[in-house]
Amino acid sequence: MIYHDIVIVGAGIAGMRAAIEASKYANVGIISKVYPTRSHSGAAQGGINAVLNPEDTLESHIFDTVKGGDYLGDQNAIEILIKEAPENIYEIEHMGAIFSRTEDGKIAQRELGGASFPRACFFGDLTGHTLLHLLYEQLLKSNVKIYNERFVTKLIAEDGVCKGAICYNMQKGNFELLKTKAIVLATGGYGRAFARTTNAHINTGDGMALAYEIGTPLADMEFVQFHPTTLFGTNILVSEGVRGEGGYLKNNKDERFMERYVPSKMELAPRDVVSRCIQIEVREGRGFENEYVHLDVTHFGEAKINEKIPQVKELAKKFAGVDIVKEPMPVQPAQHYSMGGIRNNVNGETNIKGLYAVGECGCVSVHGANRLGGNSLLETVVFGRRVGRNLEKFVSSAEFSKISENILKDEEKRIKKLVDRKGKESSSAIRKELSEILTFKVGVFRVGNEIEQALKEIKKLQERAKKVFIQDKGTVYNTQLTSVIEMEFLLTISEIIALGALNRKESRGAHYRNDYTERNDKNWMKHTIAKKGKDGKINISYEPVSVTKYQPQKRVY
Repeated sequence: MIYHDIVIVGAGIAGMRAAIEASKYANVGIISKVYPTRSHSGAAQGGINAVLNPEDTLESHIFDTVKGGDYLGDQNAIEILIKEAPENIYEIEHMGAIFSRTEDGKIAQRELGGASFPRACFFGDLTGHTLLHLLYEQLLKSNVKIYNERFVTKLIAEDGVCKGAICYNMQKGNFELLKTKAIVLATGGYGRAFARTTNAHINTGDGMALAYEIGTPLADMEFVQFHPTTLFGTNILVSEGVRGEGGYLKNNKDERFMERYVPSKMELAPRDVVSRCIQIEVREGRGFENEYVHLDVTHFGEAKINEKIPQVKELAKKFAGVDIVKEPMPVQPAQHYSMGGIRNNVNGETNIKGLYAVGECGCVSVHGANRLGGNSLLETVVFGRRVGRNLEKFVSSAEFSKISENILKDEEKRIKKLVDRKGKESSSAIRKELSEILTFKVGVFRVGNEIEQALKEIKKLQERAKKVFIQDKGTVYNTQLTSVIEMEFLLTISEIIALGALNRKESRGAHYRNDYTERNDKNWMKHTIAKKGKDGKINISYEPVSVTKYQPQKRVY
């Protein structure tokens, strides 16, 4: 049995930032499916937003975020995010964060999509990678115990209180009981539910599905961000920073086609807008091979490319065979981020005592219906610190709850049944079919009858999943077993995404319905709340949006 005051599940930037803060007063353990520096946070490229320039204003950043989220973001949470941003940037800088600099030594900032001012702090196109390694160094300085290659399969909650969790120790092949006063879920998104995604293979919606199973609601799951520029074929992320530095999007007529749609912002319109524009170009025959458009930086020159976007240069050469100094990159939209997640408040608290969520797996709703580039890394740092600090009061007065040893035995029996199950279905085949259903029927453009069809097909996959056969009967590093559990998580999450998308009869942010093309504030300016019913079915309800200052206006760029 593993004992800690606080157990954090997930060792990305949000999880590590919370752990570092909480370790100042508590005994903290951090559980990770992979070695911490392999966490998906390292894939973030473009930057981290903060108002540092005297000519920029907090109010401008707040409004950009509210408008960028199509007025669905909770404005009280957005105000906290933006107002606490500068001190968080300087704090991580003092920890040793490396940022690109201006000639006079100040932190350099670039403009990202939907911003009215260049406010994204960056280190070339390696911002997430840099911050991830920085925080891991800080984690090693602390007294936090790191448990690598553990996979949480169950949260333990009784009478509205989270008491602990059970995890699969992949190295040893056994299951372990985690006894704790508080659990923080920082497991990231569910990108592998989509065939075209920028997400790592570990991103299977674990925390969201685990929390949902014990009665924690998920909010706004229909809002799925599609990044407009990913490498065609692999869907590896091509940073928004490329366009922030002046990259051009071009169609097969060599036109900078964004001028047709958003002449005031061009390539730096919000992500949902740019993704739709690319899809329209391809659909109307102005793409290449009916699949992609070009992102051109040949006018940068090699020196600027090497300084500003060296990783993109390397990735394009390695995975697309393109030398971006001489030729444009083939790019297409792909799933990138979840605006929805575990419903939590600005301190990370959920409806279950002792259960917290932070980062992409949570939905404090600072992103609303569409996230602005640079605000995700900011969320992980700001709310990671807030959760870490807020836990002190709870942990100091909380006690370890009694947990029956039978709970561990029951989970071991459940897993053994999975391994011993007779059947002919393959988890990889089901996951592949699921990802194609979501990509092509609940994607950038949506329509009611296709979403209904997607739901029917997901239900069929859920039935087939009950007959999945696990060939590997071993206990150590049984990746077939973890794939099956991840499949179950993804099926749960996918149904909630599709159901929320079907019910929301409007277009807002990243959720665009061809059969309901207008935003409908009268009926739909509200959060979708999905909670597991006693009958096991998804119960959908709605909550009002927090509006402190900015009433909804037409979203025009």
